[in-house]
Amino acid sequence: GITLGTGDAGGGGGPRIVAVEPELIPTLNAALRAGEPVPVGVSGVGADALGASSIGGLAFGVLSGPRVRSVLVPDEAIVAARRTLWERHRVVAEHAGAAAYAALLSGAYRPEDGERVAVVVCGSNTDPAGL
Repeated sequence: GITLGTGDAGGGGGPRIVAVEPELIPTLNAALRAGEPVPVGVSGVGADALGASSIGGLAFGVLSGPRVRSVLVPDEAIVAARRTLWERHRVVAEHAGAAAYAALLSGAYRPEDGERVAVVVCGSNTDPAGL
């Protein structure tokens, strides 16, 4: 999934990762719930870039640590975030690249008071005609 890196509001414990995935492709989320990689269905606006039906063992090993949290966002929030990135900031993003921003805009992820947040946005899989 797309990751949203955050720093602790209190400064202790170092950065954590909030992995944001579409509700229709909960690859990491399902694996974390199951305690191991499991197959999931793949569909929706992020399927072309986030369409892994199962997370690999190496990635699961890295992302199943205590400083990782998984958040799911609906396709509608991803589409809205992509549009907002373009209309307000002139940032071209693919749907998958707008997922982390969608978590913030939709409230699926709410930073703690004083928490510093960095969002990774990618646009290389974008057709500019769709903006």
